[in-house]
Amino acid sequence: MYDRPELVEAHDRFWAFMRDGLREAGVSAPDVLERGERAFVWDDPAMLLSQTCGMPFRVGLHRRVSLIGTPDYGVEGCPPGFYQSVLVVRAGNKQSLAQLLEDGAIAFNMRYSQSGFAALHGHAATLGYAIDPQVETGAHHASAKTVAEGGADLAALDAVSWRFMQRYDDFASELMVLDSTKPTPGLPLVTAFPDHVPVLQTAYTSALQSLSDVDREALGIGGLVAIPHDIYMAEAGPHG
Repeated sequence: MYDRPELVEAHDRFWAFMRDGLREAGVSAPDVLERGERAFVWDDPAMLLSQTCGMPFRVGLHRRVSLIGTPDYGVEGCPPGFYQSVLVVRAGNKQSLAQLLEDGAIAFNMRYSQSGFAALHGHAATLGYAIDPQVETGAHHASAKTVAEGGADLAALDAVSWRFMQRYDDFASELMVLDSTKPTPGLPLVTAFPDHVPVLQTAYTSALQSLSDVDREALGIGGLVAIPHDIYMAEAGPHG
């Protein structure tokens, strides 16, 4: 889910360690990671491993896949394995969050995103606002760029995605964080093979330990956390 161009090689090395560990344990694992649209075919009965968003998992995917665990990206102010959304506006914007929720153009990545849509709805509701964002961009990166370029006034961004934007994207300097949402469970790893969950957990943890310090720092993953299924299901929001 965070496979930016700058991180492709680190993710590939991570997968190579994990793939080899799975094969040593007797599990057939593909040579390389799927990318593009194939990376998000979560209903595929042949899906060995993928990372999904908490909202699709909550609203139906949980019936068809098994939870492996949740990578801990060390998001400041959040429990291990949790994350939050940052609400960004153009740098120098003088409007309050209340004004923007009431009258502003709100960008969002997609309607089945926990961090870009559901978290924003929940945060607005706590402030007494019912919102209907209309500027759909398809990705957090696109939402942030849309705000930076003046195509929208506000966007909710996954805090991990925002971390990478600040590291790699020049347009991030044109944005500022106005507020942040409450912590929610992070993006879980899932599989279509329930019997493989233990070996996948072991292979993931071992592969992470085998990475160089440089790759671990680049990816920002501190470990694998066991967040219970019920914690994901307890999140409220649009569509579930």
